[in-house]
Amino acid sequence: MTDLPGETGEERVDTALGGLARLGTTPVSAHASVFEEVFAGLEQALAAADGTADQHR
Repeated sequence: MTDLPGETGEERVDTALGGLARLGTTPVSAHASVFEEVFAGLEQALAAADGTADQHR
């Protein structure tokens, strides 16, 4: 696996990306769920940044 990204300085983004660290110990068959969790965390961070976190989609 390649190196994980460094810290971004945005706590929510760093927390979401931290989930990628699990890939090294997770079976490949479960990687999709890890990516989905990371993506969801990044979506939440983006929604919080633009003020749409409380709106329903």
